[in-house]
Amino acid sequence: MEKKGYNILTTPYEEKMSAELPWGDYPRPSLVRESYISLNGKWDFAVSGEEYPEVYGEKILVPFPPESRLSGVFREIPEGSVLYYRRTFTLPEGEWGDRLLLHFGAVDQICEVRVNGRVAAEHEGGYLPFSADITELVTKGENTLEVRAVDDLSYDYPYGKQRRRRGGMWYTPVSGIWQSVWLEFVPDPYIERLIITSDTECAHIEVVGGGERKKLTLSDGTVYEWQGACIDIRPESPRLWSPEEPYLYEFTLESGEDRVSSYFALREISIREVLGVPRLLLNGKPYLFNGLLDQGYYPDGIFLPATAEGYYDDIMLTKSLGFNTLRKHIKIEPDIFYYLCDKLGVCVFQDMVNNSGYSFLLDTALPTVGLKSMPDGMRHRSKRSRSIFQKHSLAIVDYLRSHPSVLYYTVFNEGWGQFNADENYRLIKAQDPTRIIDATSGWFVRRESDVDSRHVYFKPVKVKKPSDRPIVISEFGGYSLRCEGHLFGDDNYGYKLYESEEQFENDLIKLYSEEIKPLIKMGVSGLIYTQVSDIEDETNGVITYDRRHIKLHAERVREVMESLYREIDFCSEEDS
Repeated sequence: MEKKGYNILTTPYEEKMSAELPWGDYPRPSLVRESYISLNGKWDFAVSGEEYPEVYGEKILVPFPPESRLSGVFREIPEGSVLYYRRTFTLPEGEWGDRLLLHFGAVDQICEVRVNGRVAAEHEGGYLPFSADITELVTKGENTLEVRAVDDLSYDYPYGKQRRRRGGMWYTPVSGIWQSVWLEFVPDPYIERLIITSDTECAHIEVVGGGERKKLTLSDGTVYEWQGACIDIRPESPRLWSPEEPYLYEFTLESGEDRVSSYFALREISIREVLGVPRLLLNGKPYLFNGLLDQGYYPDGIFLPATAEGYYDDIMLTKSLGFNTLRKHIKIEPDIFYYLCDKLGVCVFQDMVNNSGYSFLLDTALPTVGLKSMPDGMRHRSKRSRSIFQKHSLAIVDYLRSHPSVLYYTVFNEGWGQFNADENYRLIKAQDPTRIIDATSGWFVRRESDVDSRHVYFKPVKVKKPSDRPIVISEFGGYSLRCEGHLFGDDNYGYKLYESEEQFENDLIKLYSEEIKPLIKMGVSGLIYTQVSDIEDETNGVITYDRRHIKLHAERVREVMESLYREIDFCSEEDS
């Protein structure tokens, strides 16, 4: 099937994907059990009216959204449509556990789940996981699972960079199921979740659910036993997590009849004045968080790569070029992405997901020419939309709390959906005081934020004087190079256009060596270059959209990045 006006781009990961059971591995590395049944694969699919259809006219490959080529549906879903999914499953024979849980990684945007005709769950918001206990709804024989999903891209809900009339900085929208669906047997009671926070000496682990008695065994054989919910673990001769040495303490946890495996890391991000300017510190030392904007789009699966190797390669590309950070931009990923960041060693700056309307004039054009100060108390005025944004943001913090790689949250980006930024800063900071909170990335700065966050396009990157907060250049660059044979379409979007790969690389290196490097001693602690990959019309990635051609020579770029880190090392030595 071919979409008119677009090239069909394939990634290397599609060639390795199972067409029968895509994304079949255990989907939640941060809390693993042995009992697991994947429900990914071919489902019945229909776009229908308000009632569940009796006849489903086509098949869809879950977990890919119907707009994606990998789903097998591969077409636009008109506004006002209702999506219906159906499949059957039969539970394995034998004793598996007291309760049966049904998990969804994400369904966009509003959904109802039925098991054998009875409602099992209802969920709103398209980016976060949810579960249902379906023990009382299943039988020993064949069971029917149905999902009803509606996605009108309502501005009330977080929707990010999706738009029906895609183009430029807006991308093809997704609908319905776009992450794994799976079953899990658990005892009663069972371990519902772990809440892990840490510093450089201690990991604080809170166990939600489970029995009263707990037993935790580290991979080196050290055993901790206790009663109640919480324990502090203080390893002897602690090994700290960093991108240079991403050490994870793996463990198994037993509580009653339940047994799970997980991990933690020891690390801490903080702010302190060093040589007269405030800086971000990792594990007590000045650190340059030097990264790429990562929007997480793929041409074949859109919101999801064909296999988890797509995430792995994006992370390793980042590291091979000498970067140490990814800014996950206006999108939430499956647990496996954050686990790979934890394991492979890359810091994550995580954005909240915008809702409300976007104004090109107010949010982009006027700030670009200099109007970067504006009161936000009367903007984004819908009480319902405001409430949903805050609820969703707090849920993101809860979802990511235990991942050591996640060090920084961005609340509002370039004014889009911004309201009462100071209030939202305090709300999220109270929920998680261990991370850095960037309240207003780009502009429309209010009073409260941990960093001075700036976007610079179309002009040289400059810092005229030190700030009273660590400076983060949270977006810059965006150099655009079209690579024939790897293009999504004929349109092009970027901030500075190039025709030569040699000139593209030379100017990028010049940007870092001549403009960025002198700023580090002035307090610049974070850098986010736009971006990891091309996305549809945008051709400002360091790799093409199909992930088949890298536009830069890794050794040459890495050498420049290492010269930046030497500037930070100098600050550390002088401070000590």
